[in-house]
Amino acid sequence: MSNEQDKTFESEDQLELDSPKKWATGTPAVASSLKHILTQAGPVRGTKALLKLNQKKGFDCPSCAWPDPDEHRTIAEFCENGAKAVASEATKRTITAEFFTQHSIAALLDQSDAWHEQQGRLAEPVIKPPGSTHYQAISWEDAFQLIATELNALDDPDKAIFYTSGRTSNEAAFLYQLMIRHYGTNNLPDCSNMCHESSGSAMTGSIGIGKGTVSLDDLYAADTIISMGQNPGTNHPRMLSALEKAAENGAQIIAINPLKEAGLIAFAHPQKISGLLGKTTPLASQYLQVKPNGDHALLRAIAKFWQEWESTGEKIFDHEFLSQHTAGLDNYLQAVSSSQWPDLVEDCGIARPEIEQLARTMLRGKKRLIICWAMGLTQHKNAVATIQEICNLHLLIGAIGREGAGLCPVRGHSNVQGDRTMGIFEKMPPAFHDKLDEVFEFKSPREPGHDTVLAIQAMHAGKADVFIGMGGNFVQASPDTNYTAKALSNCSLTCHVATKLNRSHLVTGKTALILPCLGRSDADAGANGDQFITCENSMGVVQASQGSLPPVSPHLRSEPAIIAGIATALLGNTAKINWNDLAADYDGIRDFIEKVIPGFENFNQRARQPGGFYLPNGAKQRSWETPNQKANFSADPVQTLKAAEGRFILQTLRSHDQYNTTVYGMHDRYRGIAHARRIVFLNPEDMKHLGLSPAQQVDLTSHWTDGTRIAKRFQAIPYDIPAGSAATYFPEANVLVPVDSTADTSNTPTSKGIEISVTPSE
Repeated sequence: MSNEQDKTFESEDQLELDSPKKWATGTPAVASSLKHILTQAGPVRGTKALLKLNQKKGFDCPSCAWPDPDEHRTIAEFCENGAKAVASEATKRTITAEFFTQHSIAALLDQSDAWHEQQGRLAEPVIKPPGSTHYQAISWEDAFQLIATELNALDDPDKAIFYTSGRTSNEAAFLYQLMIRHYGTNNLPDCSNMCHESSGSAMTGSIGIGKGTVSLDDLYAADTIISMGQNPGTNHPRMLSALEKAAENGAQIIAINPLKEAGLIAFAHPQKISGLLGKTTPLASQYLQVKPNGDHALLRAIAKFWQEWESTGEKIFDHEFLSQHTAGLDNYLQAVSSSQWPDLVEDCGIARPEIEQLARTMLRGKKRLIICWAMGLTQHKNAVATIQEICNLHLLIGAIGREGAGLCPVRGHSNVQGDRTMGIFEKMPPAFHDKLDEVFEFKSPREPGHDTVLAIQAMHAGKADVFIGMGGNFVQASPDTNYTAKALSNCSLTCHVATKLNRSHLVTGKTALILPCLGRSDADAGANGDQFITCENSMGVVQASQGSLPPVSPHLRSEPAIIAGIATALLGNTAKINWNDLAADYDGIRDFIEKVIPGFENFNQRARQPGGFYLPNGAKQRSWETPNQKANFSADPVQTLKAAEGRFILQTLRSHDQYNTTVYGMHDRYRGIAHARRIVFLNPEDMKHLGLSPAQQVDLTSHWTDGTRIAKRFQAIPYDIPAGSAATYFPEANVLVPVDSTADTSNTPTSKGIEISVTPSE
């Protein structure tokens, strides 16, 4: 696989540029949603799906993990992203074995990611035999037996890698990890390793839980909401309606992000006449364009201002809360005192008066403060320290565990949080293993397994031979694309459970399988009647999800049924587990979940309650599940990534026409880009210094300890972005992310902090 993942390069006359938008959503979002639904699913099938999307008796959106309202839900409880995701899944186009007869794997690799997405739903299981250039049909039973044969042939279970995407349901995830641990390994990498692992690592150490501590009602009651390192207008647009309501209730909203993003400036609600007519609600009252990787310095500067203000006799800190609930305060305040204003200002790129204005805003009212963040914070080397600094600020003023205040990591994929709750993690705590052993009467492996980066390195080194992916697009989502592709091609077997074709299916081991599964919108007619699944959203609510659309192929199977088929062939039934019985009736899976995982008491009963239920969250009650039963301050020094002279700090990001690695089209409406994806945003003065004209083609070279990586023929676009920084879309730029450039502690790839040079293309 070459550096050029998308070989259909755009020429300069294809790119169309417009001014970046100053507000998000409104009529253009409605028009885009309708276009995707009508062209993919058709008016009847598409409308039926949309009316069930995110409803209490419907199905959970396969896109982001933003929560649904507890009480009233509108008839259109979805956003443009959700409509695109449903249109993609509900499409009537299908890929049969005949498609693969007509298209070789090499020919499919020459097509773009957007082209792959447009081909339709995978309709039957296929295999690429050793030496073959094409996939061909295979029966389900033969596929299961092949997987079992390959896995049983390994001399060590740790030579198998079992990946999980966030779209996997709670029931499927629990069954999957149970099979894998029965097999004998904890090699359970997942997409969380590449996104919010840093949040979980930081928060678990600070407050004893790796999840957010707020609900939608808290957002509505907040005095101040800070959005850091995220672009809700594109990545989770339903958040905008919550921010609008918060602003109408009097909250001050602050945006901290290197790029100016339309969805943080203003919002036109698409379900209001005023919004459809273009009337907007202003959102960010202060917009701070921090330098990439300057967030820790900015947060430390806020603490320093508070500390200095407190020293004048003002009651800034919540001393009662600090004395009762926290540990490590003295060390932290010493670290704050030692930090110097000139260094902090230089490192974050924000002038001191603006920092002081922000610091004062955060103390307004009843100090009901919520900080939200996403991958702009989590994908840096110092990500864990930065997020712990967020925790530090909240602890200083007691802004955790009370109304309108708390921590809000915004998960990027539906049920990625639920998968972790179900045990999809390479380092589950001993209590989880003890429960597994007790309930299922076996000895689960305790040795930590491979996360995503370690799994890639193991396959690349020939220390892992079988890769099984439960959803996702592993090659494109992972760092160091060429390295990852070589790793997969080293395997004896690669197997992907999926709904749509993607590039990972075309980078194969010696033998390869694609197993087509039901989607969220599909009716799941199990052997014991219609089934439903459950998902957990970003705020810890578990709710039922039940599709109703007729599947596009009779050959599709549900994820639990596919897992059960593999497990039966691989392990056989045990005294406690009949795999096929569990796949026939998911109530049995939920009964086991209830026995193993705290918070799921009366699971089957509560799962059937409209709207679901909240999982326990100790931090909300100021009960800290840490070793010392306190909320802990962290005193890490501020360290900021700085590029060498003439180089830039690159961050990868999404366009508006994609979700994660799924590319729906070639437009980035809010940023003013059309008909192109191989673009790089640069500061206009930096472009002048380099002698670059708008839309000029350039090569991007990343610099790391092991050498350089090159992505060729990108078009340089002048943009409102801090000097010395750059931004471009993934997955095209993932080739530039070194596989071993990762965050401390969490081992998350540093996709928002890549040192690059920019040179004109030859």
